[in-house]
Amino acid sequence: MRYPAFIKPGDTIGFAAPSFGCNIEPYRSSFDHALSVFQKKGYRTLCGENVYAGDGIGISSSPERCGAEFTRMMLSDDCSALLSCGGGELMCEILDFVDFHALASAKPKWFMGYSDNTNLTFLLATLCDTASVYGPCAAAFGMEPWHISLHEAFSVLEGRIPFLKGYEAYEIASRKDVDHPLEPYACTEPRKIVCYDPLTERILLSGQRASPLSFSGRLIGGCLDILANLCGTQFDRTTDFLERYADDGFIWFLEACDLNVFSIRRAVWEFQHAGWFRHVKGFLFGRTLAAQQKLMGLDHIHAVTDLLSCYHVPILLDVDIGHLPPMMPLITGSIAYVDFSPKDGSMDLHYELKA
Repeated sequence: MRYPAFIKPGDTIGFAAPSFGCNIEPYRSSFDHALSVFQKKGYRTLCGENVYAGDGIGISSSPERCGAEFTRMMLSDDCSALLSCGGGELMCEILDFVDFHALASAKPKWFMGYSDNTNLTFLLATLCDTASVYGPCAAAFGMEPWHISLHEAFSVLEGRIPFLKGYEAYEIASRKDVDHPLEPYACTEPRKIVCYDPLTERILLSGQRASPLSFSGRLIGGCLDILANLCGTQFDRTTDFLERYADDGFIWFLEACDLNVFSIRRAVWEFQHAGWFRHVKGFLFGRTLAAQQKLMGLDHIHAVTDLLSCYHVPILLDVDIGHLPPMMPLITGSIAYVDFSPKDGSMDLHYELKA
């Protein structure tokens, strides 16, 4: 696994729009403010050609232009790290125009984004053996003040790898809008992690008395909506990746955007039968809006635990990952060490940048 050089003041941070750009409000204002924040921190900024574009379908511009922009900026010496402007819907269509062979042999560079950016964070790891950060997109850094999760995400890029302890509360409904583009997260809901304990075969809720759980493995994963689309395509070299790093074992981090509980369960079943969960040591599932629904008796917990309990590994759900912020910055491809205490619902996570 290749880890890019960390950035420092005086370096240039690049911004690309391989998915949606920042051409509409409130994203434009928040992105513009983020640029000024980075500049005040001593960094130069470089915007790709599609950052303010909006002529694409489900992405900022045409797949050809988006794929070319990403490849060029990842290979260029003009910037030291690359942040995605946002998520979107059809980033998969740019993959035919991304030169993964060139990226695999070039000097590695940090790339950060989430959601639709799974198309790149996942493939940088599995195709290019290059670590990336599954974390907030560029416009989020325009909020005032920064949430601690943004400080932690930026500290990863600077090489000050934080010991993550998660966050006390999360946002269920954003207050950010056209009139309030710099609004910070409205963290009103207390965090409540759910755990499947493989030793007792029990589902534990935060606050229950039970023994702590510890596990480690190489981090891999992303947004279920995107991974289900990649599975089985010409870009799917996941099992090769798993065999290369089999001795480390794997922690899969997974979260959903638009999927309901049945779609989540179908995706998990698909990955199982594609051989993606071999050598698994544990699962981290992010919060999802599907947690608010129960369809035909199925909830978001049993949507995954009914299928994954056969691996006899810890499964943590409603973790600080994904579309209901704040989110922990996850270094895809690194070794992660996880400690979970059911008694107080706390989860600690730290990294080892093992090659």
